[in-house]
Amino acid sequence: MIKKKILIINGPNLNLLGERESSVYGKLKLKDLYVYLKKYVLKKDVIITFFQSNEEGKIIESIHKARKTKEGIIINAGAYTHTSIAILDALRSYQGLIYEVHLSNIYAREFYRRNSYISEVSNGVICGLGFLGY
Repeated sequence: MIKKKILIINGPNLNLLGERESSVYGKLKLKDLYVYLKKYVLKKDVIITFFQSNEEGKIIESIHKARKTKEGIIINAGAYTHTSIAILDALRSYQGLIYEVHLSNIYAREFYRRNSYISEVSNGVICGLGFLGY
């Protein structure tokens, strides 16, 4: 059976998980998420690739590359969720499944976090479940 290839994108400041705002994001680190997900997909027909960047352009480039190599994208764009039309436009060019993920419930936080450009093109949005959302 052919395994589906999924790109997991984590945006700015997610490299600091476990070090910043643990009351909001928890105490686990990004590498803990990767270990958890690698174990989870062992018995699935899925191959996952991880990408994290604090730079908007690099996130866009990863989406462009995924157009020809991945069947799905799971994206936690961090603060770019609420600001980046450029990431939205890149995701519009992607033909596979797109799932937007947030560790915290963005709708129960500051007002400016409640708008997501990415939701417009997402097949689903999962927020507030921590690592389980992935």
